[in-house]
Amino acid sequence: MRRAPPVLLAPLLTALLGWAGAAPPVPAEPPAPVPSPALPLPTVPDTVRLERISGPSFLRVPPACYVRECALVVVSHPRAQSAERLYGSPSVGVLVNALLAAPFAVLLSDDGGPNTWGSPAALDQVKELHTDAVGHFAWNGRTYALGLSMGGLLALRSALPGSPYRVSGTALIDGWADLREAWGTGATRRTEIEEAYGLPGEPDPRLNPLPNAEAAPPLPLFIVGSPDDKTVPLASNSQRLFARAEPGVSEFVTLTGPHLGGNRFSPTLAGQLTTFFTRLEAREEALGRR
Repeated sequence: MRRAPPVLLAPLLTALLGWAGAAPPVPAEPPAPVPSPALPLPTVPDTVRLERISGPSFLRVPPACYVRECALVVVSHPRAQSAERLYGSPSVGVLVNALLAAPFAVLLSDDGGPNTWGSPAALDQVKELHTDAVGHFAWNGRTYALGLSMGGLLALRSALPGSPYRVSGTALIDGWADLREAWGTGATRRTEIEEAYGLPGEPDPRLNPLPNAEAAPPLPLFIVGSPDDKTVPLASNSQRLFARAEPGVSEFVTLTGPHLGGNRFSPTLAGQLTTFFTRLEAREEALGRR
C-alpha cells in the first residue's frame, strides 16, 4: 500500500483530532491593564472666613454638610467680643465641635460689631452674613440661633416675627432678653445701647425683644442660666422668657456659678444643646419644613 505523502500527515491528524472532540488550543491571555494613577479626592474647607466692614465672621462646615443637606446654627457673641474671639476660644470650641459632629454647620457671627446689643441694624447685617453662609454648603433651609450673654438679644430677635430669615429654635446661655433692663444697668451699657440703636435715649419699648417674645406664639427654647449670675439677672431674663417657651420641646438648664462660667462649656452641656437642636431638626423634617 502506498503511504500518504509526508506533507499531508499534519492536516490529516488535525482533522481527525477535531472529529474526536479534542479541545482547541487556548489563546494567549491579553496583557494585564496598567492601572490609572489615583486621582486626589477633592478637599473641602473646614472654615470659611466671611469678611465685613465690622470684622470677620467664621463659617465652620463639617465634611458631611458638603455631601448632604444640613441646618445652620448662628452663634452671637457676648458684649465687647467678636467672632474671632469665639473662633479662638477652646471653651466655645467644646460647644461648636459637638454641633459640627451632629452634623450642623456653625456660623460664628460678628453681629455687626462688638456692642450691637441685638439692634435691628445688627440683625440686618447678620441677614447678609446668613445669605452668604448658606451658599457655601448643602443647606437644608433651616436655621437655629445660639446667643451668649449680650448675644441673647440678637438670637431672640432673629426668632421673632418679622425676622429677615426663619429661625426654627433658639438657645440662650446666660443671655440677655430684656433690653430695657440692660439699658438701665449702668452708664457704659446705656451709651453702647443708644449708639447701637441710633437713639439719644432709651430705645422704644417696641424694640425690646422680651415683650415682643411674650406677645408672639410660644418659641422652642433651650435656656441656660444661674442664680449666681451677677451680670444678667436670671429671674427677669431667662426665667421670664422661658414662660413663653413651647411645651414638649423646650428645656431650661439651671447651673451654678458666675456669668459664663466654665460649666457652660462642658461636654455635658454641649451634648444637651446638640440634642435640643437635633430634636427640633427631626420635628422639622417630619413636618416637611425648610
